[in-house]
Amino acid sequence: QLQASGGGTVQAGGSLRLTCAASRIVFGVGDMAWYRQAPGEQREVVARVTSDGILIYADTVKGRFTISRDNARNRLYLQMNGLKPEDTAIYYCNAFYQMGPPPNDSWGQGTLVTVSS
Repeated sequence: QLQASGGGTVQAGGSLRLTCAASRIVFGVGDMAWYRQAPGEQREVVARVTSDGILIYADTVKGRFTISRDNARNRLYLQMNGLKPEDTAIYYCNAFYQMGPPPNDSWGQGTLVTVSS
């Protein structure tokens, strides 16, 4: 139901664009988000877009990342500019729930982003 793609290895300062293909059921939840999990760290929300288009970013990526959604195609995107080594992580897309993290069995395959210094 969730497939993220577009990751790769880039040098610091480079850019990547991630794409997420989601099922209509997942997209229909409303808010969608990009998450990431670095080695040894917990999964965190990187950026969120609400059903009515409000964009919310983690402080660590604000001004560098841009999230967008295509409701007609059930696609979620993350444009990442000015990448830093600390952005290295596996990136996932999923619905965003106000009451807590998405269900454990809802996660699809993430895409690995590696930023070299």
